[in-house]
Amino acid sequence: MFQSHIGQIAALATALCWTISAVAFESAGKKVGSISVNLIRLFIALALISVFNLLTRGMLLPSDASGTTWLWLSFSGLIGFVIGDLFLFQAFVQVGARISMLIMSSVPPITAIMGFILMGEKITLLGAIGMVITVGGIALVILTKNPGDKLVKLTHPVKGLIYAFIGALGQAFGLVFSKYGMGSYNPIAATQIRIIAAIIGFSIVITISKNWGNLYTALKDHRAMKHITIGSLFGPFIGVSLSLFAVQHAPTGIVSTIMSITPILIIPMSIIILKEKVFPREIFGAVISLIGVSLLFI
Repeated sequence: MFQSHIGQIAALATALCWTISAVAFESAGKKVGSISVNLIRLFIALALISVFNLLTRGMLLPSDASGTTWLWLSFSGLIGFVIGDLFLFQAFVQVGARISMLIMSSVPPITAIMGFILMGEKITLLGAIGMVITVGGIALVILTKNPGDKLVKLTHPVKGLIYAFIGALGQAFGLVFSKYGMGSYNPIAATQIRIIAAIIGFSIVITISKNWGNLYTALKDHRAMKHITIGSLFGPFIGVSLSLFAVQHAPTGIVSTIMSITPILIIPMSIIILKEKVFPREIFGAVISLIGVSLLFI
C-alpha cells in the first residue's frame, strides 16, 4: 500500500510543507516586500540543499546532471519560481495566503492537460472525480456568498486574484517541465538546479526594478528573516523536493490535485496561530476535499 502510493503520499507531505511556508512567507512579505522574500528564501534553500547533497551524494553542486537536464530544469525554475512565485507572493501580500490558494486550485486541471499533451499521461475516471471533488471542497472553503443576491463571489482586489492565477499557471507549467526534464534524476539535485536558475532570474528582476536597497533592508529585519527561514526550510527545500519526488512516482495531475489541499490545511493554522474564527461551511469544505483526495489513493 505504502509503496504503491508513495507519489501520492509525497504530494500530501508537500501540501503540509507548503501550508507552513505560505503562512510564513505571507507574514514576511507584508513586512519587507515579496521580491526581497523571494530571493532571500532561494539563497537559504540553496544553502540547505547544497549541504544536503554534499552529505548524501558527495557533491556540492549537481555536476552529474546532463546538459538536457540542466536546460529543462532551469527552464522549469524560471517559470515556476521566478514567474509563478513572483506573482503568487505578491498575491499573498494583496489578498492573503488563503484566497491565493483558492486560485491555485486551478493548477490541477492545467497540469493534467499539459501532462496529457506533453507526456501522454492518463487519469482514471475515479481520479478525475476525486480531482473535481477536491477542487470543489477548496472552493467551498474560500468562496463567500453575498447575503443580498445569494451569489457566490470573491470580495478581494481583482489585481491580487490575477496575480494568484498567473502564479497558478507558473506552478503548473513549472511542474510539467520539471517532470519532463528530470526523468529519473535525483529530485533534491533537480531542485537545486531549479533554484540556481531562479536566483539568476530574480537577480535580474531586482536589478531591473532597482530593489537591491529593499533587499538589504529586509536582511536587517530579524522577525522577517525568521519567517523567511522557516518558509525556506518547508517551501523550496523540503516542499519542492518532495513535489518533484511525487511527480516521479505519480501522474502530474493527481500530484497537483493532492498538493492543492493546502487551503484546507491552513484552517487549523488560522485557528491556532492567527486566532481566526472558522465557519461551519469551511469545515464542511475540508471534509469534502479530504474525500476527494482519498479517491486519488484508490
